[in-house]
Amino acid sequence: MEQKHLVIAITGATGIIYAQRLLEVCQRLPQVYTHLIISPAGQLTLKSESNISLSALKALADQVHNYQDIGNALSSGSVKTHGMVVVPCSIKTLSSIANCFDGDLITRCADVHLKERRRLVLCVRETPLHLGHLRLMTQVAEYGGQIMPLVPAFYHNPQTIDDLVNQSVARICDQLDIAYPADIFTPWQGLKKS
Repeated sequence: MEQKHLVIAITGATGIIYAQRLLEVCQRLPQVYTHLIISPAGQLTLKSESNISLSALKALADQVHNYQDIGNALSSGSVKTHGMVVVPCSIKTLSSIANCFDGDLITRCADVHLKERRRLVLCVRETPLHLGHLRLMTQVAEYGGQIMPLVPAFYHNPQTIDDLVNQSVARICDQLDIAYPADIFTPWQGLKKS
């Protein structure tokens, strides 16, 4: 079975739980090899909103890369990856990607995914959105990136926060063409007939 190399980047927006759950799900998938990059702001957010330590979060990934290592192998299009997700994606990171400002490994790696026509999913975390935010999202979408705001759904009758998180993580996997375990989430089955 050929492994799918997936880059997971964490930036300084709220929603670390989504990245943590995605890493946990990918650990259960032998066909997925995860590369983790976490920004300094992402590390601050981790301390602020999670009980998991940085070392425990890093242990969920197959390989961890230094945010400042712009010369990392992942900064080259010759390194084949299946896709990349920035979860959560801050507006600062969105802006850097939209404007091709490759000042760190996350933004450079995202730029590589766009230029190589590989999957790039940005899970933007901001609300409300002003026109500048919307224009940045439009730019990235025009370049071939997928904008996927982390918006909870309720059609599956969630009972816990985990149910909400799992639904979003399943949708991220869908966008990346990665089959997730069946016990994570049941896809929409249509309206119930009464």
